[in-house]
Amino acid sequence: MIPLGILLHGAGHEPAHYALVLATAAAAVGRPVTLFATNAGLALFRRDAPLLADPREALLEARAVAGIGTLAEAAEDLGIRRIACEAGMRAEGIAAPDLAEGVEVAGVVTFLQAVGAGQLLSL
Repeated sequence: MIPLGILLHGAGHEPAHYALVLATAAAAVGRPVTLFATNAGLALFRRDAPLLADPREALLEARAVAGIGTLAEAAEDLGIRRIACEAGMRAEGIAAPDLAEGVEVAGVVTFLQAVGAGQLLSL
């Protein structure tokens, strides 16, 4: 299967949610997926999970749509590789202990190597 790399740099709930929607769907059909977050997109990988407090989470749940919490658990179960951009972390003032368990810290080169000749999406 063709690897999929998703670059999450956008701020807020919506791009993070859709990055997880795409990542979990691709992994569910057997594609290797690497989710790389940088700058504002790093909120998705934070240990304190600020995006779970967004009002959209409750709205999605009320409408029977999987939210970030559910999709993040599925991403872990599906073996999606999560990489936090080292430079983006410095830019945002985020330290490694601020990240959720299982999130790697690496740079763009590592992300590109993981995706190889696969497809890249940017949100």
